[in-house]
Amino acid sequence: MVHISLKAEEIFRLGGLSVTNTLLLSVTAAVIIAAIAILSRRSIRIIPGMLQNVIEFVIEELLRLMDSVLGERKKSEKYLPLVATIFVFILFSNWLGLMPGIGSIGLQEHKEFIPLFRSPASDLNFTLALALITVICANILGILAIGARAHLSKFFNFKSPVGFFIGTLELVSEFAKIVSFSFRLFGNVFAGEVLLVVAAFLIPYVIPLPFLFLELFVGFIQAFIFAMLSLVFTAIATAEHEEAH
Repeated sequence: MVHISLKAEEIFRLGGLSVTNTLLLSVTAAVIIAAIAILSRRSIRIIPGMLQNVIEFVIEELLRLMDSVLGERKKSEKYLPLVATIFVFILFSNWLGLMPGIGSIGLQEHKEFIPLFRSPASDLNFTLALALITVICANILGILAIGARAHLSKFFNFKSPVGFFIGTLELVSEFAKIVSFSFRLFGNVFAGEVLLVVAAFLIPYVIPLPFLFLELFVGFIQAFIFAMLSLVFTAIATAEHEEAH
């Protein structure tokens, strides 16, 4: 019988920390990304090789896309690390969750199979933490760009009853962003995971392949949407000063 758990399964405990299969795969994704970054940094040449060409192409296209939102290349280069990190980390996490062996290699405990690795975004804790970090970073960048007083006045406006009401709505919307961010990514990835498990159980080998390619595409789209929404929220948080002038 196929076992599908909404909650990430614990693999072992490290002191007081519960290490789950989703945490293991997210750490693996971070290590792989760091290794690629270090190798890329060491292999930078005036005449680029294949890997350098690919990385430069991706960065240039991402900068062009950010230019269309932020309006200038200087701001795009400034906020590129945040947007690119979010996109690459989610993309690698989603795609690693589809690799052979993920979900099929694990431990047998109390007649129950526990996969050693599992897609990180299928754990609501992962998506919630990622959404929280993204929204906090957007607000910090807003404070750095326009000043703490100007940024916080968007949420705490006591000049008039209407201003106070609008500020309250803005504050509530920040929490709504966290919920929307986390559940959108979690819902799509978890649904894809369930679809692949059920398809592999009912009709193994050949039939699940189209669903696998579909999930590769969905994994890319979800990473792209999350990164673009982060960019838009950052653009809104940092553009208040220019609008005031």
